[in-house]
Amino acid sequence: MVKLFAFGMVTLLLCGCASYGVVDNQPKVDTGIEDSYAILSQRHGQGANDISLIVAFSGGGTRAAALAYGVLQELRDTEVTVDGRRTRLLDEVDVISSVSGGSFTAAYYGLYGDRIFEDFESAFLRRDVEGQLIRGVLNPAEWFSQAGRTEMAVRYYEDAVFHGATFADMKRQGGPLVLINASDLGYGVRFSFTQEYFNLLCSDIASFPVARAVTASSAVPVVFNPVVVRNYRECKHGKPDWLVAAERRAEGDPDMSEVVRGLESYFRPDNRDYVHFVDGGITDNLGLRAIYEVIEIAGGPAAILQKRVRSAPRRMMLISVNASTDPEPEMDASNRQPSLMETVNAMSDVQLHRYNAATLQLMKQSAERWARELSTPKRRVTPYLMEVSFRGIQEAERRRFFNRVPTSFKLSDEQVDQLIQAGREILRNNPEYRRLVVDLGGRVQ
Repeated sequence: MVKLFAFGMVTLLLCGCASYGVVDNQPKVDTGIEDSYAILSQRHGQGANDISLIVAFSGGGTRAAALAYGVLQELRDTEVTVDGRRTRLLDEVDVISSVSGGSFTAAYYGLYGDRIFEDFESAFLRRDVEGQLIRGVLNPAEWFSQAGRTEMAVRYYEDAVFHGATFADMKRQGGPLVLINASDLGYGVRFSFTQEYFNLLCSDIASFPVARAVTASSAVPVVFNPVVVRNYRECKHGKPDWLVAAERRAEGDPDMSEVVRGLESYFRPDNRDYVHFVDGGITDNLGLRAIYEVIEIAGGPAAILQKRVRSAPRRMMLISVNASTDPEPEMDASNRQPSLMETVNAMSDVQLHRYNAATLQLMKQSAERWARELSTPKRRVTPYLMEVSFRGIQEAERRRFFNRVPTSFKLSDEQVDQLIQAGREILRNNPEYRRLVVDLGGRVQ
């Protein structure tokens, strides 16, 4: 975080002139989702109806991306029996929700599937991404650009990581639905890059670049400018029926009422022509609230299954990959007054951990409630909630190693190796995960 803050200060000094976000989303008058990259599309999710597996990747720079990558490796190497056939647990993933650093891993897997295990390390994890971005800012050619430094990041991710892919390319047959999440800076809305959310903008997600969505998801304020999209008016004739219904269901629930209020802001007739997206971790650093809000706004899990023409699964599994750290504050070693950066980091860490804890509790309670709602006397739905975090490492010295890994986009090969291995080990040793694998006729290595 110190490096990122310093980077932001440099860019502020070099780029004091006004900049304007490049708008790259196209209008869409028809708000249908039949052939779109959408939550309710029939194209997503190759898993059997017997199980539903959702994975959430947190923010945390390359640290988060590497930990998530290790989890994908472990899911790939875990074989279970579903409907009488042997399958990899990875092939049963229906949804991946991600923010910030975790969005690089999620988007890459969403686009390329198993190819991620061949070249993602060289394409992203082991690259000095931070150095490339800093060198770009220091390039005199960028100093007088009105587009802003975020466009430089978009170009780099386009060329080096995602190779011009759009959300039309993300519609990989049988692949999971990937929810790349960002934060609407103006109204605090947690925004997922799917056609349902783009319908709020009267816009078509098909031609929208994946690199731009991932940049928005990881655009730390001050360090980067927001990613800007146009809020078109062509399809808006009042609030849609689903939003009106969600507003009624949210009565008496302050949290969901705030969510609905934010979504309604896109229908304001004035001063809402553009939307500014920043780091998804601002509104949800775990990527879990995206899942919660999508299900609740739709009217519950039964309503989503009905719209997707799927029966209730016997097992609902949610894996939260949490790359946040618990660094030991050096300020407490003396009576020296903490620096500005130490103070900022301490305040943000406290808020992050408290919000993460509240989110995990909310998801635990919700998963149990959803399972009860879907269960019948003849078909019980069993929920499994498992967290992959550095707190799952028993050895104190090894845990300290990971808690010292910075939130940056440049890590050493040793740090990347250790993070990948940690993702695999922590998931494999999680009691809920072991119970799940055994229940599915598999064996934990």
